[in-house]
Amino acid sequence: MAADNPIAPKLVKGALVELSERFLGPVPNVIIFQMNPSQIMRSFAAWDAEQLAEDEGEAVERSAATAQPGDPTETITLSLLLDATDALEMPQSHPIQVVSGVADRLSALELLMFPQEDSLLGGLLTAAASAFGGSVNFSVAEAKRGSVPITLFVWGVNRIVPVRVTSFEVEEQEYSPILYPHRVKVSVGLRVLKPAELADHPSEVARELAKISYIFTKKQREVWGAANLANTVESVMGLLPS
Repeated sequence: MAADNPIAPKLVKGALVELSERFLGPVPNVIIFQMNPSQIMRSFAAWDAEQLAEDEGEAVERSAATAQPGDPTETITLSLLLDATDALEMPQSHPIQVVSGVADRLSALELLMFPQEDSLLGGLLTAAASAFGGSVNFSVAEAKRGSVPITLFVWGVNRIVPVRVTSFEVEEQEYSPILYPHRVKVSVGLRVLKPAELADHPSEVARELAKISYIFTKKQREVWGAANLANTVESVMGLLPS
C-alpha cells in the first residue's frame, strides 16, 4: 500500500477552525476533513459601483467602470464526506463513533452557523461557584453571546482565510440501528471575510488571527502573481520573429 511506502508524500488535510470559546474556553475547535474534497469551487464578485452611483450621484457613476476601492468578495463552495465505516471496524478505539456514528463531526460543522453562547467550561465554573456560595465572576468566553464565531478555512499553507458559513446542506445517506447517521455528505458555502468586516468582532485574539490569515494569503497571491512575469517574458519572446 502507498501508506507503507516511506517515500510516499504525506497527505495534508484541510480543516475548518472555529475561533470561539464555545466548548472549553480559549481552545479553538479544529474540524479536520476526514477526506479532502475532490474539488473546490471559488468565485469573486467585484465591487458594486453601480449601487454606489445610485446613492452618491453621477460623479461616481462616471468612474464605475474602473473603480475598485476594496478587495472583491470571494466565496468558496465545497462538499465534505463523513463516514464512520473505518471507525466501526475498530470499536475499542472509537467508542463515540460506535454509539453515534458521525454525529460528533456533523454537529461541530453545524454549530459554525449558530451564534456564540456561554462556553461549557464557563457555565460549569459559574454553576460551581453558585453551588458553593461563591461570588467569583468567571469570564471565560471573549465573544459576546449572540455573535457568530470567526472560522478559518485552512487549505494547506497557501490558503488560510477567515470565513463566514453562508449555506449548509446535509445529505444523510446511512444510519445506525438507533438512527444516528453513519455516512453523510455535507455541502458548505463560505464567504471570505475582509479585514474591515472583522473590526467590530468582540474577541480581539480571534480578530487578529483572522486579519493575519487574510493578509498572509493575499500576499502569497501577489507573490505567485509576480512569478507569472517569467511566463510573460517567455510568451512575448515567442511572439517575436526569429
